[in-house]
Amino acid sequence: MAKEEFPGWHGTTIIGVRKGGQVVIAGDGQVSLGQTVIKGTARKVRRLSPGGQDVICGFAGSTADAFTLLERLEKKLEATPGQLARASVELAKDWRTDKYLQKLEAMLIVSDGSELFVITGAGDVLEPEHDIAAIGSGGNYALAAGRALMTTDLNAEEIARQAMAIAADICVYTNGNLTVETIKRA
Repeated sequence: MAKEEFPGWHGTTIIGVRKGGQVVIAGDGQVSLGQTVIKGTARKVRRLSPGGQDVICGFAGSTADAFTLLERLEKKLEATPGQLARASVELAKDWRTDKYLQKLEAMLIVSDGSELFVITGAGDVLEPEHDIAAIGSGGNYALAAGRALMTTDLNAEEIARQAMAIAADICVYTNGNLTVETIKRA
């Protein structure tokens, strides 16, 4: 099948919410190929513990590419224990300049409980405004819903779950089968 005929993989919504001394990263489980749901139970949120320091990560994009990036992030964190910002910048720098890594198609949301970052292949390490970040097919829907819910009495996990439910109702590439990881402020 020619590359231009390939319908493309879709199907990730990841949200990160920081509120009340905790950070939650939640992701749906849908993977679609064109108009077909290939899998509904994918796990796109992970907990890493390099050097005993917990970090939670969510990824959107190609799974193989994301795992490559998660392995690289873990190595960066082992080299700079407890320094998520530095490890994230080093990963983004490598991702932007390494010819092999430049071809990777994924985005990450990462947190150590204090810091929350979106890392992109364009070399960006972004700390989101309003303590909320979202990526993937339904990311903008989840972000809008999450921002609206931040003013309520809901905690970070409740906001993430409700925002993801709203995104799943709107985005055909997002389902309600969630993986949720929580980490308290370091």
